[in-house]
Amino acid sequence: MSQKLMKRHARLVDEMANTLGVDLEEATMRGNIPMDDLSDLVLKCRGCVDPDACENWLKARARTGADRAPGFCRSAKQLEGLRVEG
Repeated sequence: MSQKLMKRHARLVDEMANTLGVDLEEATMRGNIPMDDLSDLVLKCRGCVDPDACENWLKARARTGADRAPGFCRSAKQLEGLRVEG
């Protein structure tokens, strides 16, 4: 897997988390998500068949945020769960 693709998906996971009101760095420091699980989120995202749709969804919600991830997000449950645990 190329480094460029991994960086893209790491960015998408981070942006999705931010859009949902989740600070992944804070969640990791608090122990709410182990580093291995964070890596798994990126790998799961890497399996997405349409990352462009994700980027478009994120751009549309950049200013307003969102209560829920889009249905196609492979990490929706985990990210939404982190927001609840917050």
